[in-house]
Formats: sequence, structure tokens, C-alpha cells
Amino acid sequence: MPRATKPKVGAITWSDLTVKPAVKVRDFYAAVVGWKFSEVNMGGYGDFCMNQPGNGQPVAGVCHARGENAGLPPQWLIYINVASLTRSLAACRRRGGEVVCPPRPMSGGRMAVIRDPAGAVAALFEPKSD
Repeated sequence: MPRATKPKVGAITWSDLTVKPAVKVRDFYAAVVGWKFSEVNMGGYGDFCMNQPGNGQPVAGVCHARGENAGLPPQWLIYINVASLTRSLAACRRRGGEVVCPPRPMSGGRMAVIRDPAGAVAALFEPKSD
């Protein structure tokens, strides 16, 4: 769920948390940090866009560990803007990384999840070209 504006290559564009108890965790962050939420239709169920109180600006997502997201680890996942997802995934593999979730369409572009050689995961996001 990256932001609608097109950030520069290398910018962190979004953060998602994918967990089995998504509603419980959504409510946890609403109480702890004050985020409001709106539901995002995922075709049969809803994930959540977490929004700043007051201005409603989207800041993060809390997602169910279902469907395409079932294999994601239960940790905050940052999305990093890249110029070419294909080139970035090839570089990831050459440098000892691994593709955890292959490329797939996402609102505003395409994404994939990688694991770096140290074991940390991140999502790479290629926005649609103008």
C-alpha cells in the first residue's frame, strides 16, 4: 500500500505488519499510538490502513497473514522504492540474498520481498511509470 506520491529511488515508501491476529494488533496500535484505521478490501477479507489521527494521512498497514501474505514474517516490513524490480532482484540474488515472495502487482506498481545475507527482510517496490 505505498503512498500515492512517487518517492525517489531508494526512499522507504511504506511499512506493513503482517500477522495472524491482525484485528487484535490493529487495535493494539490504535490504542498505543493513536492511529485510526480504514479497511482495505483484499477480495474476501479486509486488511487495514493505519492513519494519523487528526489529518487521516495513511502511514502504515496492518495485514492478515493470509493468501499471498501467508508466508511473510510477523515483523514490520519496509517497502523500498526501486527503479527496476527485475534488476534489483537479480542484484539481490548475485549478492547472496534471496527472494522470499516473487514479484506481484500492488496498488501503484509491483512489489517483491527479499531477505538479505544477514537474514533481514524488506519489500522492494517499483512504481508504475508515468
